[in-house]
Amino acid sequence: MSLHVRKIDGVPEETARVARAAFPRGSLGMRIRDELGELFLDADFAGLYPSRGKPAWSPGRLALVSVMQFAEGLSDRQAADAVRGRLDWKYLLGLELADPGFDHSVLTEFRDRLIAGDAGIEILDRVLESAAEHGLLKAGGRARTDSTIVLSAARQINGLVAAR
Repeated sequence: MSLHVRKIDGVPEETARVARAAFPRGSLGMRIRDELGELFLDADFAGLYPSRGKPAWSPGRLALVSVMQFAEGLSDRQAADAVRGRLDWKYLLGLELADPGFDHSVLTEFRDRLIAGDAGIEILDRVLESAAEHGLLKAGGRARTDSTIVLSAARQINGLVAAR
């Protein structure tokens, strides 16, 4: 998979309208988007992807999915389903309501890229630190900003789900 750099232009109007109607007080994902804005540019991940090949799903969005996956204790399959079906996640990711998302295996591939490229870990640490500074991400009563914990937790959850 190659990286075709895209800029996310904000939350589509229809997605924002429907999400706000469904969550008048907001949700974690909506607060992250509203308070922190677009945390990543796909260009931040350019060193992790080849310049040729099939286009990859937006790594900036995958980083946000990984954070939400950790915060909600979801498996890869559950996180991919949340991208497809949850209004607040579509809002966070700046997706159209009809966006089909991605196959859950994309998250494993993304984590492998993050682990292989030291820059990827630093990028994920940046979002976790920013979310913790704004009081949006807490674990066990205090913010955790170590990206290896997020990556490890996602792998562990997937192992439990696969064993069922």
